[in-house]
Amino acid sequence: MAAISCLIITVFFFLIGYKQLIGIPIILLFAFLSIAIRYNNTYKSLSFTILIFSAVALAMFYPIYFTKIGGFNLKSLIIPLLQIIMFGMGSSMSLKDFKSVITMPKGVLVGLTCQFTIMPVLGFSIAHLFGFSNEIAAGIVLIGCSPSGLASNVMVFLAKANLALSITLTAISTLLAPFITPLLMQLLAGEFIPIDVFQMMLSILKIVILPIAAGLIFNKFFHSKIPWLDIILPGISMGSIAFIIIIIVAAGRDNLLDIGLLLVIAAIIHNTAGYFLGYWGSRFLKLKEADCRTIALEVGMQNGGLASGIALELGKVSTIGLAPAIFGPWMNISGSALASWWRDRTPYKK
Repeated sequence: MAAISCLIITVFFFLIGYKQLIGIPIILLFAFLSIAIRYNNTYKSLSFTILIFSAVALAMFYPIYFTKIGGFNLKSLIIPLLQIIMFGMGSSMSLKDFKSVITMPKGVLVGLTCQFTIMPVLGFSIAHLFGFSNEIAAGIVLIGCSPSGLASNVMVFLAKANLALSITLTAISTLLAPFITPLLMQLLAGEFIPIDVFQMMLSILKIVILPIAAGLIFNKFFHSKIPWLDIILPGISMGSIAFIIIIIVAAGRDNLLDIGLLLVIAAIIHNTAGYFLGYWGSRFLKLKEADCRTIALEVGMQNGGLASGIALELGKVSTIGLAPAIFGPWMNISGSALASWWRDRTPYKK
C-alpha cells in the first residue's frame, strides 16, 4: 500500500509540473516495494535488486550528499568496501569448492573459456556499435573482461542447476582475473584508453586476491567459532555493494543523464547475448542441461564491483565506472528472471 501511494504521488507531481519534488516518492517507492516482495516466495530474490534502484534514485536526485563529506572524497571508500566484499566471499569458501576441477573438468574448462572469450568480445563489439566516448566504451569492455560474481551462484541455486560447478567457476575465474583481465583490456580497450597491464594486475591482486586469501584463512580457522560474524557478513557485503553503486552514480550523474538509456540498452544486449551464447555453446559441446544452465548464468553475470574498483584505480570512476554501475542491477534482474524460469522446468538428463 505504501509503494502504491508513493507511485500515485510521483505521477501526480509529474503531471502538475513539479518534477523537482518527485525524488523522495520515487526513492520510497522502490524501498517499500523491496520490503513488500521480500514476503513473496516467487519474487523475493529480486528484493535486493529493487533496493539498488532506490539507491540509484537517491544518488541521481541528491548526488551532492554522496560525493564528499567535508573534505573527504567518498570515492576513497570504494576499494575498502570491495575488499570487505571479497573477504566475505573468501570466508564462505574452502578448498572443497575447487573439487569440480577434478570431478567435472569439461564443465570448468568450457565455462572459463566462454567467460573470457564471449563477454570481452561482446563488450568490445557493443562499445563500437553504440559509438560511446572512449572512457564509457572502455567501461563496457571492462565489465566484459571481468570474472563472474557471487550473484551468479545465487541465481544458479535458484535455478536448481549445478551449484558446485557455479561456485568453482566463480572462484577460479576470480583468481585468474589479475592475469587475464589486464591482458584482455590491453587487447580490446587499448584503443580507447592507455592500459598499464602490470599496474592493473597489482590493483586486482590488492582488491581481490589478498582479501579472498584472508577470507579463506578465516574460514579455515574461525568458521562457526564466531557465529555472529558469519550471520552479518552477507548483510555487510550487500550494504557495501549498494553504497558503492550510490557513490559511482553520484560521481557520474551528469554523464548518466546524457547516455543513461543507451547504457541500459547496451547492458541488456550484452547480458542477454551472454546467457544465450553461454547456454548454446555448452549445448553444442554436449554438456548436461544443468551444466549448460549454470554456464549461461556464469557467463552472463559479471563482477560489477571488481570492475568498479578497477575504474577507480584508473582514476575514471565517473566514466569508466558507469557501465559496471548500470550493468550490475540489470544483471541481477535478468538473472533472477531466468533462474525463476528454469526453476520450474526440471533439467532433462541425457
